[in-house]
Amino acid sequence: MSETNYWLVKSEPNTYSISDLQREQVTIWDGVRNYQARNFLREMQPGDRVFFYHSNTMPPGIVGLAEVSSTNIDDPTQFDPQSKYYDPKSTIAAPRWQTVQIKFLETFPQMITLETLKQKFTPEELQLVKTGNRLSVMPVAGAIAEKILNL
Repeated sequence: MSETNYWLVKSEPNTYSISDLQREQVTIWDGVRNYQARNFLREMQPGDRVFFYHSNTMPPGIVGLAEVSSTNIDDPTQFDPQSKYYDPKSTIAAPRWQTVQIKFLETFPQMITLETLKQKFTPEELQLVKTGNRLSVMPVAGAIAEKILNL
């Protein structure tokens, strides 16, 4: 059996929150339009764990945990001219944007704030705390993920 990989995904809670995921139980992680973040989505495997991070809120932080349930899904928003994530260069025959489906696992009893994460981890350990990091999807090393889960 392969080792569980860990990831972190960011969402603004007024756009899509951990409560929305808990209510719906599963969602596709659509609308990612950064190539590095998309490539991380392509690396995800079913069973991988996902830290759910609320961004653009005070304070920002990790609020829960999800699991990758399906992978290699063409992001439907790329084909929808009404979507702000529409990509006219993307076609059904040659889609540019793939995503994953995640399922809700748990909401943490309290948020693990960005400030706490900055106190506990260096930028080399956790990409999230790197100054200027704007990625909405990023890997988290297993040893660091275990430390986060123990917080």
